[in-house]
Amino acid sequence: MNYNDRCIALNNSFKIGVDTHLEESGIDIKFYRFNSAWCDDEKETSQQTIAINENLSFDYPIFSPEGSNRHEKAILLLHGLNERNWSKYLPWAEYLALQTGRPVILFPIAFHINRSPQTWSNPRSLTGMLNFRREKCVDDRSLSFANVALSERISQNPERFYLSGRQTWGDLTTLAGNIKDGQHPLFKEDCKIDIFAYSIGAFLSQVTLMANEKNLFSDSKLFMFCGGSIFHSMYGISRSIMDRLAFNKLQDYYVHHFGSEKENRWQRDNAFYAFFRMILPSRQKIERENFFSQIRSRIAGIALEKDTVIPYHGVCEALGTETTKSAITLLDFPFPYTHENPFPQQTKDQVSLNNAFNQIFSRAVEFFAY
Repeated sequence: MNYNDRCIALNNSFKIGVDTHLEESGIDIKFYRFNSAWCDDEKETSQQTIAINENLSFDYPIFSPEGSNRHEKAILLLHGLNERNWSKYLPWAEYLALQTGRPVILFPIAFHINRSPQTWSNPRSLTGMLNFRREKCVDDRSLSFANVALSERISQNPERFYLSGRQTWGDLTTLAGNIKDGQHPLFKEDCKIDIFAYSIGAFLSQVTLMANEKNLFSDSKLFMFCGGSIFHSMYGISRSIMDRLAFNKLQDYYVHHFGSEKENRWQRDNAFYAFFRMILPSRQKIERENFFSQIRSRIAGIALEKDTVIPYHGVCEALGTETTKSAITLLDFPFPYTHENPFPQQTKDQVSLNNAFNQIFSRAVEFFAY
């Protein structure tokens, strides 16, 4: 497969809410409606979310091998932080669906992709906000139209990072419950749900497996790509993610304040404690590393040597050194890449680009097969 050509073709064919058949691969893209509910913490603390209707009712796509039979296995694909479209994930989903024969569910994190207002992606709408932040953050070259909406929201209230993750965790619990109960038209009852997770999606997946609400993910496998780090070692300062001011405020809040507020500030449940022990490498280290060691056979992944956003050492801090060495492979590519753009379409070395993509995703397919 020529990765570059396939990206262009898929992006020309894909449109949110419009079912499509891909002639070249025989994959069907179908959209399903999802209605989300606020978590209790969000209802009490973040009244501004009430106005963001896109976050509460939205369509999510599933890439499915053609045919009418209901499936016994699914792959849930989770994306990275501050994504505003599915563009780079389309060839990922197609490859996984085609090579595994399973439907691949592309589920958006709260306030991301089509769960956010279009104004958050429109430079004209963001000009005032960007100029305001430039006055506060003189000489910060990480400021951009791409990250200003998230940066401003995090700066105003860093709690939103947890609230967004918690809402998404609740959504995934609902979705998995519906699938396993046989309520989803594409899946058989007790369908097995594995996860392919990138970047912050891997962090969300780690929390989800650790919390394991209603035992819905007891048999799920997790393949992490450029993900899996402890929170404190993530470096999110990027023109594609968030600016320096927002990142520093985010780190300060979760490292020094989150969980130490008054006892009734947050609902203390499995999701809270799973998130809490993923913040600092020293926090509940034994419990966290023991958990990942116990599910070692259900974890695999790829880290990239030049990834500065989710560094390999942060994955070691999260999983434990031994589990990381046995589960996560550290690779490098012979062309310039970044965490945000691991497969740059503009690279001159298209052969190496195709090989890199096939290397990563063939490993994921092999992992899900056993």
